[in-house]
Amino acid sequence: MSGLTYEEKKELITRNLQEVLGEDKLDAILKERDLKIYWGTATTGRPHVAYFVPMSKIADFLKAGCEVTILFADLHAYLDNMKAPWSLLELRAQYYEAVIKEMLSSIGVPLERLKFVKGTDYQLSREYSLDVYKLSSVVTQHDARKAGAEVVKQVEYPLLSGLLYPGLQALDEEYLKVDAQFGGVDQRKIFTFAEKSLPQLGYEKRIHLMNPMVPGLAGGKMSSSEEDSKIDLLDTPADVKKKLKKAFCEPGNVKDNGLLSFVQHVLFSLFKEGEGFAVSRAPENGGDKIFNNYEDLEEEFASNKLHPADLKATVEKYINQLLDPIRKAFESSQLQKLCSAAYPIAKKEQDGPDRLDIRVGKVLQVSRHPDAEKLYILQIDLGEGEARTIISGLVAYVTAEQLDQSLVAVLCNLKPSKMRGILSEGMVLCTSNAAHTTVEPLIVPSSAAAGTRLAFQGYNGQPEEQLNPKKKTWEKLFVDFKTNDDGVAVWKNSFLLTPNGEKLTSRLANCCIK
Repeated sequence: MSGLTYEEKKELITRNLQEVLGEDKLDAILKERDLKIYWGTATTGRPHVAYFVPMSKIADFLKAGCEVTILFADLHAYLDNMKAPWSLLELRAQYYEAVIKEMLSSIGVPLERLKFVKGTDYQLSREYSLDVYKLSSVVTQHDARKAGAEVVKQVEYPLLSGLLYPGLQALDEEYLKVDAQFGGVDQRKIFTFAEKSLPQLGYEKRIHLMNPMVPGLAGGKMSSSEEDSKIDLLDTPADVKKKLKKAFCEPGNVKDNGLLSFVQHVLFSLFKEGEGFAVSRAPENGGDKIFNNYEDLEEEFASNKLHPADLKATVEKYINQLLDPIRKAFESSQLQKLCSAAYPIAKKEQDGPDRLDIRVGKVLQVSRHPDAEKLYILQIDLGEGEARTIISGLVAYVTAEQLDQSLVAVLCNLKPSKMRGILSEGMVLCTSNAAHTTVEPLIVPSSAAAGTRLAFQGYNGQPEEQLNPKKKTWEKLFVDFKTNDDGVAVWKNSFLLTPNGEKLTSRLANCCIK
């Protein structure tokens, strides 16, 4: 926008931001020329309405005369624990470009004034790759992991790819030839990492502009991976109504209120002069009212003069106004096909380990089977009120004293069956070496309580009430159920965990479990 003073440009650039790193440099540049800035987004899950927060700031940057680049960080999406599979990288980047362009159009941002770049357009070049190697020679594993702590998915044994992520984001500032990078405050550790790292390669330190994080509908960060925390850009009006109905909006509570944050950071920044947040309500509930600034709206809600239902209804109206042009654009067969290809509906794993009902049991009593010398009769507390009778062939491997009062892992949804005349209602899970000369029950963390359900990392389905013997579900699953090199119980690569995240283990490594 021509004719603006340096102060007016700075006000537009910094309004609604939570933090600015390098403000002196920002002032110096704005006094001489327009700012060059980029915003990047990893092309992982489908963008949602919280993306209107950075979009509204991009509108501010353009009004301030900035040169703005939008980076579709497809390579980053792969490096972050493979959130975007390699086979879908190109399709995800295409989807992001299509939907973000429609978002920008819906709020009146002129696309011709923006530059759109895909990460793999330059991140696979010889020069960039050499800089990645140079950076790896001056950055410690500790610093790389710390930098990505708020952004990269954190796991106990991180992949090297996730440690590369912050370094690549730092190098993007140099290769995109910008003065500043814009992002959420969750990126702060990466930004300070970039300020420290780039000068070590002889590159200039950049300015960093940070938005606050908008709470999700349930409170906390709005996330593409948490369905109920976000409204998808292609959700129908009925979907929007349903999700807003369940949204956290406690009367008078303005903290962690995703609706109020959306109004503050998106709607009020988009309202034209003379427009405001228009609430329609019955006369007995206070009548119609227009709020011309966010502070008045927040005060009205905090003092319980604006009911949550009226706030939700008004936000619903404005969200649908923003989404209508995006929905209409995606009615085209070409974009629908792109959406389906970029985000294929995952086929449910018919024989996933979450079909198994595995619980912690406490052995209350141990006796020998009267008709089978190799079998114990165990009475096991599984938190059901009455103990279950379970037959186990551990006589040759574990003493009765070792079993008595011990914690064990029990497969509880096998069909009960008689073993030498006595009904067995489950199976104690044990590890066994290949020769079957050593057999031991899995070691259950001592903090686990009887009846606690155990789950495999990454699987959250409900177990079947009873496994159908004809389908041989257990027989198919136990082939991949074993201990790893460290003696930790895994199905394929998924740990068997208590609700507190503690692992089940064994003294026997690389052995089958059954």
